[in-house]
Amino acid sequence: MTNNNFPEGFLWGGATAANQIEGAYDEGGKGLSIQDVMPRGITAAPSDAPTADNLKLHAIDFYNRYAEDIALFAEMGFKVFRFSIAWSRIFPMGDEDKPNEEGLAFYDRVLDELERHGIEPLVTISHYETPLHLARTYDGWSSRKLIGFYERYCETLFTRYGARVKYWLTFNEINSVLHEPFLSGGIETPKDELTQRDLYQAVHHELVASARATRLAREIMPDAQIGCMILALPAYPLTPAPADVVAAMKTQHESYAFGDIHCRGEYPGYLLRYFRDNGIELDITDQDRNDLSNTVDFVSFSYYMSMCETADTSARVTGAGNIFGGVANPTLEASEWGWQIDPQGLRVVMNDYWERWQKPLFVVENGLGAKDVLVEVDGVPTVEDDYRIDYLNQHLLQVGEALADGVDVLGYTTWGCIDLVSASTAQMSKRYGFVYVDRDDDGTGSLDRYRKKSFVWYRDVISSNGASLG
Repeated sequence: MTNNNFPEGFLWGGATAANQIEGAYDEGGKGLSIQDVMPRGITAAPSDAPTADNLKLHAIDFYNRYAEDIALFAEMGFKVFRFSIAWSRIFPMGDEDKPNEEGLAFYDRVLDELERHGIEPLVTISHYETPLHLARTYDGWSSRKLIGFYERYCETLFTRYGARVKYWLTFNEINSVLHEPFLSGGIETPKDELTQRDLYQAVHHELVASARATRLAREIMPDAQIGCMILALPAYPLTPAPADVVAAMKTQHESYAFGDIHCRGEYPGYLLRYFRDNGIELDITDQDRNDLSNTVDFVSFSYYMSMCETADTSARVTGAGNIFGGVANPTLEASEWGWQIDPQGLRVVMNDYWERWQKPLFVVENGLGAKDVLVEVDGVPTVEDDYRIDYLNQHLLQVGEALADGVDVLGYTTWGCIDLVSASTAQMSKRYGFVYVDRDDDGTGSLDRYRKKSFVWYRDVISSNGASLG
């Protein structure tokens, strides 16, 4: 293929989340979030209170080093930087009437720095960091009351930053609440005690809140663009057997549903059937239905892997496959963490979503978690991460293919453009960045920043607007 498919104005950049980079968990008036009691990510039960082994408490200290880090992003040529706002920095408990001015002022400083370097902000309003008080007092998004708390939070952000931020995302990977209810929905009730109805009712509350935020955005910031954010996980039939094709279709519906509701403004028939077949009756009011009609401007998504599905129960090997189930694809290799690597799946997803919703797409997460080794080259500390360059290069070629296919794509932000604490395992050693941060899984390290080999590679990709891909 030719590599000149990337349009003028394509938004190249990187993505992060507050809880994985900021640190300063008890500074600036911030309240505790669920992340402050998740020292092992999703691999172990939450702790009662913050513990010293939780790397996210200090993370990579972006709270104090944001200017240095944004300067590095600018050196790479970033056109856009995706970051999230920590809800508990703005409303420490989550249910107060008045916001915390110190928290608001911090993000003003971040925006100042981005503006100074000509980098467009892309803000995630809620990225796996529900205030801990909301989790423990209301059981998170299980409670309808969170809709109002979230609406107040959004109104505060839109009023404060509306003139400075054009692109907004309501919830990170909103479909993940079905798999990780505490991480994604702040639901403290143990997962094995939650029914399907419990999970889908919480999902419904988030969907209504997302739609209300979309309406508010249009009222307060008529020139802004507001999008949903989905965990994209294409499901292929394991064999050509029609039963496997249907099994893959049903799995695909699980993530389609969230985009369908955000883009079409109502529950799709296949999901209503699933509710009927499984005896799930949700509390949906006429006001909710009216709210859901506020549909998004664009669809953003994360893409790391694909999966296979089968109707053959004997082929469903527990633990084989990826983080959110399915069965392993025998034609694909996997990362060190067992995530199967499928660049062409990204093109499949992009065509699929574009044809389905006819809304501009934004690839807001894609990357390779790997164990990097800091070495010296010509006396300069760096990481020879050719494996990351290859991974990203292959995926970006597929973004180029999707653009050539006619898909409308706003931009591409790699996940963890600077090393951060992993969401799934809470490790530092699972590194994604173009910038190496000197911190280890035991919490030691100088926090010094070093440019990896991929830093120069991505700088060249951006400066050539994708023409250097090969």
